Amino acid sequence: MNEVHEVEVVVIGAGQAGLAAAYHLRRTGFQPGRDAVVLDHAPGPGGAWQFRWPSLTFGKVHGMHALPGLELTGADPARPSAEVVGAYFDRYERTFDLRVRRPVDVRAVREGTGGRLVVETSAGTWSTRALINATGTWDRPFWPRYPGQETFRGRQLHTAQYTGPEEFTGQRVVVVGGGASGTQHLLELAPYAAATTWVTRRPPVFREGPFDQEAGRAAVALVEDRVRQGLPPRSVVSVTGLPLNDAVRQGLADGVLDRLPMFDRITPDGPQWRDGRRVTADVILWATGFRAALDHLAPLRLREPGGGIRVEGTRAVADPRIHLVGYGPSASTIGANRAGRAAVRDIRRLLAQESAAA
Repeated sequence: MNEVHEVEVVVIGAGQAGLAAAYHLRRTGFQPGRDAVVLDHAPGPGGAWQFRWPSLTFGKVHGMHALPGLELTGADPARPSAEVVGAYFDRYERTFDLRVRRPVDVRAVREGTGGRLVVETSAGTWSTRALINATGTWDRPFWPRYPGQETFRGRQLHTAQYTGPEEFTGQRVVVVGGGASGTQHLLELAPYAAATTWVTRRPPVFREGPFDQEAGRAAVALVEDRVRQGLPPRSVVSVTGLPLNDAVRQGLADGVLDRLPMFDRITPDGPQWRDGRRVTADVILWATGFRAALDHLAPLRLREPGGGIRVEGTRAVADPRIHLVGYGPSASTIGANRAGRAAVRDIRRLLAQESAAA
């Protein structure tokens, strides 16, 4: 455990972005295990997908993009996405011999000696010349705080703890959140729950028609501008709107997706609004998203006064040795692939410049 392993590049996280980066590292000459290592804290392949609820089948997934070099074909749309993507990621790791080390918890990344970074983990310490951070958001569910929340007599849970609609049979459920997860939860819960109530901070925006490349670029640009300013990123989905498919249309017609504005406090019996409106609830389900899991980078002091890390492309502006993939504008499956390739390209250039200078 006291041995320090020296490598050229450490990749933290083996989700979509981490595997894409590992693929491009190997493809450009970094030998897995010798020159580069991928550390993943999850028990098995699949990234955050392996933790998704069973009722989220692959057919309900919005825009799962294949990893570079290996297509995802023949997937059963009725099969849970956790199983489909887990099996695909497992095959990907074995096909390209990426040698992901797991389960490994990265505890801290610190400044080392000789211009190297030190990565402290549950499985030992790595010394590296560059780092690709691909830790995503699943480990940091966001729980808003409202007056009286601690007095609620019912159950409160986050999307990260949701396992399916059956356990809410006969219960009155309030779903908080205007994203894709919130609408999916409501549509699933409606046939089982005694009643559902949908609450969001802003009126939901439903998107009609195909989401073309121009719209995609515009959405990514909005997210990219925030991280360039050092502000916490918003998700790409938050600026694209919700796809208006047949299930959503039916939910709107049935009143399942009849949204209420955000409540002002929570009483022992449920939410309450300033105008006196109350909803009695057995469960509050917080579909309120996630934040970037970056606490292990805190010793490097990369955060800006605005609360985020300033990023140009994938490179941390404050430290060119560090690249954030799956962060901000690259927090989509296609964006993660591109970010992995871009990060490796920049790191190769940086290491070549350092070697030439030495």
